[in-house]
Amino acid sequence: MSFHAIRGRTHYNKAPELPAKATLLTQTTPSASTAPPLAAEVVIIGAGPCGLFQVFELGLLGISAHLVDSLAHPGGQCAELYPEKPIYDIPAIPVCGAQELVDRLMEQIKPFKPTFHLGHEVVEFARKENGRFNLVTSGGTTFDAGAVVIAAGVGSFQPRRLGIEGIDAHEGGAIHYRVKTAAEFAGKRLVVFGGGDSALDWVLELLPRAAAVDLIHRRPEFRAAPASVAKMREQVAAGRMRVFEALPHSLITDHGKLRGINIKTPDNAIHALDADQLLVFFGLHPKLGPIAEWGLPLEKRALKVDTEKFQTSLPGVFAVGDINTYPGKKKLILSGFHEAALAAFAIQHHLFPQKKQFLQYTTTSPVMHQRLGVPD
Repeated sequence: MSFHAIRGRTHYNKAPELPAKATLLTQTTPSASTAPPLAAEVVIIGAGPCGLFQVFELGLLGISAHLVDSLAHPGGQCAELYPEKPIYDIPAIPVCGAQELVDRLMEQIKPFKPTFHLGHEVVEFARKENGRFNLVTSGGTTFDAGAVVIAAGVGSFQPRRLGIEGIDAHEGGAIHYRVKTAAEFAGKRLVVFGGGDSALDWVLELLPRAAAVDLIHRRPEFRAAPASVAKMREQVAAGRMRVFEALPHSLITDHGKLRGINIKTPDNAIHALDADQLLVFFGLHPKLGPIAEWGLPLEKRALKVDTEKFQTSLPGVFAVGDINTYPGKKKLILSGFHEAALAAFAIQHHLFPQKKQFLQYTTTSPVMHQRLGVPD
């Protein structure tokens, strides 16, 4: 849903990309110069799996959260880069798709009613004299926050674009840098660029659905998993697809519609390939963005934290998931979930230092059941 502040009242409209079983509140506010700051117990920067699970762990402790993400939808890297790829290392779930994991997390946090500020980037950050934090987003939203959790992964992702003339008119239509669903390419003639895991994974996934698939890579060696490369070569040997060592040269269009692409081989020959859609997997530029300018200690573009609280050098600012680093750090979703759980208790103590902490179990605690909406 989208939320609009109108003379002190609230008005809700359904958002187009709401996951099937999730409640999503996105907020648009007037510019920071006219709107008062939003008071928040916690602001979470990043709505990927770790950011979403942080909402859950905070919610169990009775702490509410706002989430800010530069993407237009929750899910972070999982939803943006490989929504249909399987994940095998989530406890008690033998296998689930990346988007499925995001949808499950969205369902799990429904009882805590977080507010999402999607399509926003935090562009200003400052600690106030009273120990709280002032944050301003690119969308003009200002927060007065008691604590901040940075769950921004490796930063925002910018795709490496197809570097030929005329692509602007076709990006988002016939030229794609990511795949949301394989079904949208059924019956299409596809030309795929790239030699890494994303390119090979999607070639193998789309091959049974597409009318034709050509794979273009600038050199004969591939960077993808050997098993994927072997499967791809089997399909080539069987005549089900073609592979070219080449570079993109120029688009082939007819009255503004993409009809194919010319490629240039190492012998400088130009070959025309028919195509309805181009899929480009040249990789992504991870951008840490303004976080790098906040004065927090960094090590190899990651925020240094302790392993008791997952707090940065600045009290009240925590970091979980791929954005942080510490001795023995492993960049796994599983590790990020553990970090979010411990960070939640540290945040509770930071916000309410006089409050005695009790470890309560969701299986037996009436308080937890009430917060989760579990029937008596």
